[in-house]
Amino acid sequence: MKPRLRIGTRGSALALAQTGLIAAALERAGAEIETVVVSTPGDRSSAPIAEIGIGVFTSALRDALAANEIDVAVHSYKDLPTAPDPRLVLAAVPQREDPRDALCARDELTLGELPPGSTVGTGSPRRAAQLEALGLGLTVVPLRGNVDTRLGKVTSGELDAVVLARAGLARLGRLDAISETLDPLQMLPAPAQGALAVECRIDDVDVEHLIRSTVDDEASRAAVTAERAMLARLEAGCSAPVGALADVVEDLDDEGRTVLRLSLRGVAATPHGDLLRASAIGNTTAAEQLGRAVAEELLDLGAAVLSGPGE
Repeated sequence: MKPRLRIGTRGSALALAQTGLIAAALERAGAEIETVVVSTPGDRSSAPIAEIGIGVFTSALRDALAANEIDVAVHSYKDLPTAPDPRLVLAAVPQREDPRDALCARDELTLGELPPGSTVGTGSPRRAAQLEALGLGLTVVPLRGNVDTRLGKVTSGELDAVVLARAGLARLGRLDAISETLDPLQMLPAPAQGALAVECRIDDVDVEHLIRSTVDDEASRAAVTAERAMLARLEAGCSAPVGALADVVEDLDDEGRTVLRLSLRGVAATPHGDLLRASAIGNTTAAEQLGRAVAEELLDLGAAVLSGPGE
């Protein structure tokens, strides 16, 4: 008998597209899938995320999962609070989409081609801090709304450019809107950007096994585990001006053999607008320790407990 699973998702076009990827994979594995749209406080409010709180896009989904109204919840991983929910288990981190940020500018201009004074929209203090640190003389403008709303600000001429997650544009089939994919040397993405988190109830062992065996990607899970461990140690929450990117890279062990290790880079913006940077490399099996080590280096450099408006 085929397992029947109710997958919960937000109703935005991006959330539905992301959930569709997981639903299709589970259907290929033999499950019958019903998609259930759950309204969240973040969807019902146009206020800045800092005013409505961390978890505004995930709490309603988690509550519906715990209440047995759905069997699986699909989140943008970067939206999840860093503290685990004891009612639930992270069943899978699917293969991560390209985590980099993308510039969508008028006339297909690159970041370096935008004239000083150009208006660039973003709702993220992480992006704003890194844009300002580049010293290009850009005017950063606060921005909220879905992808189409944000892109519309450029096509209408209200803004010269917006910065968005490349992953979201890819999942919506809007890569054509990108004028430049930003190098992480210019802008580190949010911790877990481009990654999905698939949760189920902690006692649903069979469901967890099905999801993990079907869509979990070990390298993606290790990378985002390191990034979010860094974020948690900074006590920053998912909305602070913190960037992180972990990559699985080839390295040589003491005997000259090729091994896979995890490389993590982190950045934190101080209240004075300075950017603090740190990096480290470690074993893929020690992702949390690596994240905490990079956070400790940032703290030693002068990072305080950081908070700020959301993505």
